[in-house]
Amino acid sequence: MPGASGRVLVVDDNKVIRQLIRVNLELEGLEVVTAADGAECLEVVHQVRPDVVTLDVVMPRLDGLRTAARLRSDPRTRELPLAIISACTPYEVDAGLDVGVDAFLAKPFEPAELVRVVRRLIEHGREGRQAGGEADSDTDPGPGRRVPREQVIGAGAVGGDEETAGHGGG
Repeated sequence: MPGASGRVLVVDDNKVIRQLIRVNLELEGLEVVTAADGAECLEVVHQVRPDVVTLDVVMPRLDGLRTAARLRSDPRTRELPLAIISACTPYEVDAGLDVGVDAFLAKPFEPAELVRVVRRLIEHGREGRQAGGEADSDTDPGPGRRVPREQVIGAGAVGGDEETAGHGGG
């Protein structure tokens, strides 16, 4: 999409959910590329070069949490903002935080909240790159990159921002 203000890689095994996310983000001027599972995500992420990746948790071949862990372990994608879009059980939130997920959005989600979370992550990612947080740093996670455990309130929680989710994480 020419003139898009960011590129998002949407990873979900449910075609309807992928399309729902795609349409809502494209209506906001974002470019969207999709993948059906974590394995496909890892195959295309370096060609796509997204500003943000959204991940479902339960997917065939490679689930969202293991995909996030692999993205974090690769120096080329270590600083890439990651959002889990799933049922967001307490286990998923804890496991996501442990591997370095930046935001969580509970299904079913409000389209406006989806856009808000993705835009914040794009901004945080750009701020991190401008401050020298490029992916070639093997030890420093970069400024503002991890969500402190106590700041994960529920859907849409992004470190350093106001509470955005009063409707829980289930």
